[in-house]
Amino acid sequence: MKSTLSHYLNRYRKECCLAVVLLFVAFWTILFSRNTEASGFLQSLIESRFLSLRNLENLSRQIGMYGIFSLGMGLVIISGGIDLSVGSLMALFGTVFFFLLTGSHAWIPGMPWVPAILVLLIFSVVIGTLHGWLVAKIRMPAFVVTLCGLLGYRGLAQTMTHDTAIGYYDSKFNVEGLERFMTGELIGLPAAFIAFIVISGIVFYLLHLSVFGRYLLALGRNEQAAKYSGINTTVVMAFAYIICSVLAAVSALYFALYTADVVPSIHGNFFELYAIAGAVLGGCSLRGGEGTVIGIILGTTVLLVLQNMVNLLGYDSSFSKVITALVILGGVLVDRFEIWKLLSRSRKT
Repeated sequence: MKSTLSHYLNRYRKECCLAVVLLFVAFWTILFSRNTEASGFLQSLIESRFLSLRNLENLSRQIGMYGIFSLGMGLVIISGGIDLSVGSLMALFGTVFFFLLTGSHAWIPGMPWVPAILVLLIFSVVIGTLHGWLVAKIRMPAFVVTLCGLLGYRGLAQTMTHDTAIGYYDSKFNVEGLERFMTGELIGLPAAFIAFIVISGIVFYLLHLSVFGRYLLALGRNEQAAKYSGINTTVVMAFAYIICSVLAAVSALYFALYTADVVPSIHGNFFELYAIAGAVLGGCSLRGGEGTVIGIILGTTVLLVLQNMVNLLGYDSSFSKVITALVILGGVLVDRFEIWKLLSRSRKT
């Protein structure tokens, strides 16, 4: 029993360390955001602003919305690639979705929200296929392809809206069901968080329990060896980009409905960096071939709890960008010097 426990602790040492970090940050935030007017110390902790129902609801909603596209980014990073266009894609997806609801664009017909979602998901598959084809088949650098997307997709959204905001309140169809479905609650939890849990389960199966996951990890570790082993690396890599694009579209739906409108010039700004930070902090190696779904979930959660701490403790909101930068830097340093392996060896000795 003890050897089995030590085996799992060693195998998931990154995730265990992240869980400890998450608990520490949460406790730190609870401690310094406690209600100083409460009668006792324990009561002041229980009544802290961090543990308030409103804050936990907002935090879980953010974890859900950010976590969905972070899972897609994690798969791309595991394949040895990168996608810098996620934030711009979310601006474009939100813009297209609202045009589908309102029918206010000359080239986009208006339609009810159910077929509008299906059209948006098909559109995301097309864009993901384009990325996968350019990177996997044409052999263009993923950095260049997605950097062009970062500039182009946001510019396209701005052109479509003439750089103004677009919302769904002018929809030609009833959107009450859409609002309940996307912004409501289920069993007391925000819909975005429930969707995140479901999608995490699907991605967990794909990465850890399916042949596709084994192929994806092999591709990230050594593409040439994977190809010689009979793996169709082109298809596997393309699917990673397709999944990333689709999950970006799903997350874009929640963000667009949560904000009620989209301003393409600022909507989704730096979201690709949040996704990269969450994946890297969760143990996804930028060299590819390494990463877990649990790690991505924990990495994204730690990042958002840190940002929540900045807000609750009254620090300048811009400081959250410093935290994001330090998280990315720290994750890369840990990966570069293989600190996890060094810790494992030191415990064995």
